[in-house]
Amino acid sequence: MSGITRRVFAASSVAAATSAFLTPARAQAYPARPVTLIVPWGAGGGSDATARIIATLLEKEFGQPFNVVNRTGGSGAVGHAEIAAAQPDGYTIGMLTVEIAMLHWQALTQLTPRDFTPLALMNEDPPGIQVSTSSPYRTAKELVDAIKLAPPGRFKASGTGQGGIWHLALVGWMQAMGLPANQVAWSASNGAAPAMQDLVAGSLDLTTCSVPEARTTIEAGQARSLAIMAHSRNRIFPDVPTLKETLGVDYSTSSWRGIGAPRGLAPDIAIKLTAALKKVYDSPAFKDFMTGRGFGTVWRDAGQFDAFMDQADRQMGQAMKAAGFAKT
Repeated sequence: MSGITRRVFAASSVAAATSAFLTPARAQAYPARPVTLIVPWGAGGGSDATARIIATLLEKEFGQPFNVVNRTGGSGAVGHAEIAAAQPDGYTIGMLTVEIAMLHWQALTQLTPRDFTPLALMNEDPPGIQVSTSSPYRTAKELVDAIKLAPPGRFKASGTGQGGIWHLALVGWMQAMGLPANQVAWSASNGAAPAMQDLVAGSLDLTTCSVPEARTTIEAGQARSLAIMAHSRNRIFPDVPTLKETLGVDYSTSSWRGIGAPRGLAPDIAIKLTAALKKVYDSPAFKDFMTGRGFGTVWRDAGQFDAFMDQADRQMGQAMKAAGFAKT
């Protein structure tokens, strides 16, 4: 079973039932017509931009259009549901994002990572710990020492809405240091950009959005990043240490984006798509595009992406339970 996700083989009986018409010659000819790539988020955002460069390069690889379609709503639930409900014939694929490991814990959907055929993980952006340049804390240790001495709720952070990925990153970080999940109060925002504005204005003590999202404010000299919640430093921000380097805390999490298909996709087509995505990932066009925007690149094939999503699902569940957001 090497080279293909265990989920594809576990669903082989479903694939046989739904794709019985596929002969090896037919699978080899895939794709014979345009393919739809569903994005669960709106046009113009990071997920949309990443999906469009992938689609453009897949078109060059296969010689068929890969049409990006945005399906928004329900904090990502609507788009992910449409991917899962499509025919597993390879003509509807989609971008799977970290929210698929979060939404079912909040009872916003019954979908889990197990409802998809993973093809490849291609982007991962860990959260950073940002403070304004007027902050007295110049290192993560100085900040943490102050947080530990303060009563719960004295320090305020933001980066996204209540229960969003950057909020859970904060919760997991606090837990990793042996502190209560609510040691730092969360101030909900409509995203990283307004949170960074609030940080500069002085209404927040820190943000836990990704460093690429904070990049504009940092480069303007209005904020600095003290650490990232990752196993290794970001090559685009080499001066920002990891939590383990600066605090001795081995904790990491991330926002991520990968490509998947409905569960039951025929193994021959899954293998072909993963191979094409690897060519896209290795291309200078993709690397230049992602690096130019500060997005992290990481490659995990179908099986690795499968295991990665399972781990993310467990991690998100633990954080949501600690924060009181889990409803299942």
